[in-house]
Amino acid sequence: MKVLTTVAALETLGPAYTWRTRAYATGPVRDQVLEGDLVLLGGGDPFMTAERWWGFVNGLRQAGVQRIAGDVIIDNTHFAPQGDDRAAFDNRPYNTYNVLPDALLVNFQTVTINAVPDVATRTVRASANPWPANLALDSNVRLDAGPCRRGSGGISIGMPEGAMGNRVVLSGRYAAGCGQFSTSRAVMKPPEYAFGLFKTFWQQAGGTLGGGMRIEPLPVDAKLLYSHESLTLAEVIRLVNKYSSNAMARSVYLTLAAERYPDRPATTTASREAILEFLASHEIRIPDLVIENGSGLSRNERITAAGLADVLRVAWTSQYMPEFAASLPLSATDGTLKRRFRAPEMQGRLRMKTGTLSDVTALAGYVNAASGRTFVTVMFLNHAKASQGAGEAIQTAVVEWVFGQ
Repeated sequence: MKVLTTVAALETLGPAYTWRTRAYATGPVRDQVLEGDLVLLGGGDPFMTAERWWGFVNGLRQAGVQRIAGDVIIDNTHFAPQGDDRAAFDNRPYNTYNVLPDALLVNFQTVTINAVPDVATRTVRASANPWPANLALDSNVRLDAGPCRRGSGGISIGMPEGAMGNRVVLSGRYAAGCGQFSTSRAVMKPPEYAFGLFKTFWQQAGGTLGGGMRIEPLPVDAKLLYSHESLTLAEVIRLVNKYSSNAMARSVYLTLAAERYPDRPATTTASREAILEFLASHEIRIPDLVIENGSGLSRNERITAAGLADVLRVAWTSQYMPEFAASLPLSATDGTLKRRFRAPEMQGRLRMKTGTLSDVTALAGYVNAASGRTFVTVMFLNHAKASQGAGEAIQTAVVEWVFGQ
């Protein structure tokens, strides 16, 4: 499904398309003091990592603001609300792949939680990286002397306020000999995370903040202070397809709606209309096509192998073929194919997107065969054993046969 989303986006928006995250002021700036509120307007950037958010904060500082007297207002209305239940797909709300899209999604709402034994004080010190200012992290872990026997299994991570809450608690028993423990978790709600990390970085950059956070639309009389440009679409789809990022794919999918209807919040329904229009413009008919979020992280989405093959053929003859082809994992080289198809004669000659769910495995893309011909190849396997190794074995056999043609 990510193939369909990224091809449609590339053909509709063009490879140089970018997203913009903007900062506005509701009052004047005098002597580096913003005498009013700061409004952060999300533009749907799919790759606003912590490093790029730091760049946004510093760009605002360089624009001449040192103190914000009022509040920070978050406007994330560029995308319609996508719900608050990260557990809806598989009851794993702390996993980054389940993060929901948001117009101001920062660092995929993810932190790395670290626990370091401190033998001198007989405690376990906990920290988060990055650490939003409004995220509370408590360690109740008991430190045991001696060698490591249980590994990281001695530490449990809880969120007493729920998966969308602002508090993380570490508990359990941990051996000093186990060294540092690290794990990643999706935390908080998108606006709270964006504000919390903004406040952390703002203070680290020497800025001060007088107020708190509000979630409101951009006031009509607010003045633009700073605009931050994203990576290009060509760079974004490379990350989507090489590493199979669900959150990024869903943001790209919603962007199709945002561009189609710029005066209203982007919805998945409008994005589906944009996809159908793209397919119709290329005379591609896919019976029973079901698109829920454009990422494939769904038990409802459906597409035929023949239909996806038609999409891949359109991409191959497009003026943007180099950008799309470069986004696909290369056999035995990178992305999700880095450890697959390692035969020397096949290395780097397959450009294919993988897809895996429980009971499902898929592979789609291009096989540059030994004869020099390139074949569009698409496989979907839906079976109780498909994702347990048998599916990959079948894919390998089919690809090897295609490669020999």
